[in-house]
Amino acid sequence: MYAIIVTGGKQYRVEKGDVVFIEKLEVTEGDTVKFDSVLAVGGEGSTKVGTPRVEGASVEAKVVKNGKGKKLNIITYRAKKGSARHMGHRQPYTKVEITAING
Repeated sequence: MYAIIVTGGKQYRVEKGDVVFIEKLEVTEGDTVKFDSVLAVGGEGSTKVGTPRVEGASVEAKVVKNGKGKKLNIITYRAKKGSARHMGHRQPYTKVEITAING
């Protein structure tokens, strides 16, 4: 059984036992998170597609950890001016493990 959920402005196709890196949530390690915004649920030969969401469907996940991704180096260069600027960015994330798909 699989589900398509929305969190952090992105859509994820998840199954039970999957580990997913999502946009940072304000939760601590070991907490349980419930995603109510489920766009579709499928498996075993049948698929339910919501308009826009499937009524009564939810996905539960356990928070594994909060962290930051790899550093991205951004260089802004101005041609013929001899000028450049270096910036870095590390995107925060929450790592979750899908424990149950209801619906």
